[in-house]
Amino acid sequence: MKSDILKKLIKEAVREVFQEEMKEILLEAVRSPKTIVSENIQHTKTPIPVDVKRNLRNMIGGDFETTITANSSHAQPSYTPPPVNTMGDGSSLPSGEVNLDQIMNLMNK
Repeated sequence: MKSDILKKLIKEAVREVFQEEMKEILLEAVRSPKTIVSENIQHTKTPIPVDVKRNLRNMIGGDFETTITANSSHAQPSYTPPPVNTMGDGSSLPSGEVNLDQIMNLMNK
């Protein structure tokens, strides 16, 4: 028997078995009893200790409201990181202007 014919027969047999198994798995999943899960979540506001507030205020350098909770909705000031030079030595482009003809010559090559 040629290897191509044997390969086709094996592929067909594997497909059939896979389809039958998947059909059984899906039917079992559909027929199984469904359990309903419900959660009872209680939101509590826990005040932050004064020393933690003081440390946060010192770290961030901003003023806080008197009551800070985990789910408070007051607007926070946006943070702007300090500028950082990310270019390495020799990675900057030379100053000057580029002519449109120079760009066209590069594109035509």
